[in-house]
Amino acid sequence: MNNSVTEFTLFGLTQDAEKQKAIFGIFLILYFLTLLCNFLIVVTIKTSQTLGSPMYFFLFYLSFADACFSTTTAPRLIVDSLSQKKTISYNECMTQVFAVHLFGCMEIFVLIHMALDRYVAICKPLQYTAIMSQRVCGVLVILAWVGSCIHSSAQIFLALKLPFCGPNVIDHYFCDLQPLLKLACMDTYMINLLVVTNSGVICMVSFTLLLISYVVILYTLRNHSAEGRRRALSTCTSHFIVVVIFFGPCVFIYTRPPTTFPVDKMVAVFYTIGTPLLNPLIYTLRNAEVKNAMRKLWCSQL
Repeated sequence: MNNSVTEFTLFGLTQDAEKQKAIFGIFLILYFLTLLCNFLIVVTIKTSQTLGSPMYFFLFYLSFADACFSTTTAPRLIVDSLSQKKTISYNECMTQVFAVHLFGCMEIFVLIHMALDRYVAICKPLQYTAIMSQRVCGVLVILAWVGSCIHSSAQIFLALKLPFCGPNVIDHYFCDLQPLLKLACMDTYMINLLVVTNSGVICMVSFTLLLISYVVILYTLRNHSAEGRRRALSTCTSHFIVVVIFFGPCVFIYTRPPTTFPVDKMVAVFYTIGTPLLNPLIYTLRNAEVKNAMRKLWCSQL
């Protein structure tokens, strides 16, 4: 469809000059910490001899996806907070839509794989090595990338179908389909239905499967020793916390009609910038193996 709009203006989180300066400082620090924490986990897992299990193989890709996911939105938010002209070209906007959904969906699939790993380890311990082999884990990661590409391609296909012929101010700090639907000069009911079917269903089905897997794991732990239950619950609790803080906002944003609420942007900040920072902190602070591997690796470098 033909568009008369060649660029968009991002409204951002606020138009208040003083608050924008605060946003610059706060989110610059948060973004730096996100990259640093995820980089530490990636390097530690890649170089450590003790973190070779499937759980850490998937954690490696979760940290990589977290760093990329944050990078799709945080740098522009930081730069725009000090910029008078908060414009983004049409092509850049479409690229951002694709990247946000690519790495966001990759996180979803990796979290599912991590839950599968915990399920097999706890419910089928004697078959764990055979089921979660290196080859199987590699195939699962490839499928995650393929699934993410299919999902983000579907999103960008819907975005490219939208005609823009008037207003070009996006009431958000990054390009996504929900705020773009408000600017399109056409009836967006069917496209929003497809968005909910695509993103919403992925979020809800994935979240439901993850919850079911944890119910099964908890049920199975009844037959384990007290020490076995403690160790299993420690690992699963970290994973469950990550799942809830990531899927909660995603379900809120992507499984509803095309309506907007004042809290939407803060919810988006939480899952695009907050979650990628919290994930590595949760996994390292609650995991003695990761902390010990980091201590050995980085102390040996000093």
